[in-house]
Amino acid sequence: MKQPSITSLPPSPDAERRARVLKYSIAMSIRVLCLFLMLFAQGWWLFVFAAGAILLPYVAVVLANVGSPRADTSVLRPDGVVVIPQRPEPTQTHDSEPDQRAS
Repeated sequence: MKQPSITSLPPSPDAERRARVLKYSIAMSIRVLCLFLMLFAQGWWLFVFAAGAILLPYVAVVLANVGSPRADTSVLRPDGVVVIPQRPEPTQTHDSEPDQRAS
């Protein structure tokens, strides 16, 4: 049986969340830059920065929600759990004292 590798597991939820927040933050920082540059742009550059400021929130959400691309998306799982039977503990039968509760 092939030993499953720890590297075949998907990223942890914390690592995935951190990566999504980073992607979103970068895209929204570019949007803020576009908004700032709209104040100083002239001509067709104004339309480029305006399009960036308008479209980047949508793009940022889509990029943040897209999962990480992986060639191998299957997670290796064990085929089954092997249960080793335990020996039953010997029962002690001491009939030296009769049960007094009946009287």
